[in-house]
Amino acid sequence: MQFTNANIFTRDFTFRWGSFCVEDGKFTRVLAEGEAAADAVDLQGAYVIPGLIDVHNHGNSNADFSDGSYEGLVKMARYLAKNGITSFAPASMTLPYETLAKAFATARTLVDEAPAGCAALRGIQMEGPFFSEKKKGAQNGAYLKDPDFAAFRKLQEGCGGLIKIVDVAAELPGAVEFAAQAKELSNVSIAHSDSDYEHALAVFEAGARHLTHLYNAMPPIHHRKPGIIGAASECQWVQAELICDGIHVHPSAIRMAFRLFPGRMVLISDALRCCGMPDGEYELGGQPVFLQGKTCTLADGTLAGSVTNLYDCMCNAISYGIAPEEAIRAATWNPACALGVENEVGAIADGMQADFVVCGENWARQAVYLAGQAL
Repeated sequence: MQFTNANIFTRDFTFRWGSFCVEDGKFTRVLAEGEAAADAVDLQGAYVIPGLIDVHNHGNSNADFSDGSYEGLVKMARYLAKNGITSFAPASMTLPYETLAKAFATARTLVDEAPAGCAALRGIQMEGPFFSEKKKGAQNGAYLKDPDFAAFRKLQEGCGGLIKIVDVAAELPGAVEFAAQAKELSNVSIAHSDSDYEHALAVFEAGARHLTHLYNAMPPIHHRKPGIIGAASECQWVQAELICDGIHVHPSAIRMAFRLFPGRMVLISDALRCCGMPDGEYELGGQPVFLQGKTCTLADGTLAGSVTNLYDCMCNAISYGIAPEEAIRAATWNPACALGVENEVGAIADGMQADFVVCGENWARQAVYLAGQAL
């Protein structure tokens, strides 16, 4: 099938006018010259961007990855696909290892079953339990542990290597050693950490290449104490996640982040089970959370995750002054790199899976395609 008259977001992160074809679920003849086929789909000048990839998503539609429910995970994946997020890595919580193992096994089942109409599960982000008590945020402190490579490796083997990002607080005993070992099996990220600059730098230099939800659950940057943020910005191999729901990070700090990490931002949703749901009481990691409007908190007022999907976060970033090309890259190509799937998804290029979104004015979704098939 051929698609013509489109503004296509290309692999060099610019828009170019042209056409592309889809054959056997893959992009072909992207920007190729020649006349349009008689049965070509005329997109009438619409923007075409790769399907979005959310590397940090706990849930939606009253389902949470950590529930370990296959039906709930399918419900999550269908919601994501409908909203232009065509690939994802669900994030776990700080919970007992047996609970994590059950959830991770469910993820493996979703990969193997690959139900129609669902976003593809491209990995798992293991968010917890190797975190700081001081910066645990909405994580359950009862299950916090020091870094344990043997426990991580057992979980990784149990799900067939699906853990693509594993989080650790840099100041904990053994964090440097954990990063050096775990980097052989997964992308290592600093998260929920009260680390200073020196400890964070040591973990990055040991092999960590990722920073989980920049600004949140970490010390603020200070001119005499640059901390985790300063260390991550200096390490050119580190990508930084950012929640652009309009609640977790001020628009000015979002613009600052894109300057601190040029070409290295990864937009995430950090969405909870109450994403797409009405106000009320829900559950997160065994704790009650309360949704009011766009804000979800614990009973003590601690800010929990977001209730905004990644597509809306991308649109928010653009509305805050981030160039569309930068925001789209941060929601497509960069997260694909974070998961190590950049040879499969994240770009509109020959041979890549044909997951894409057709957008109109103000980036309003007009259509979503999974492997070249319209939802």
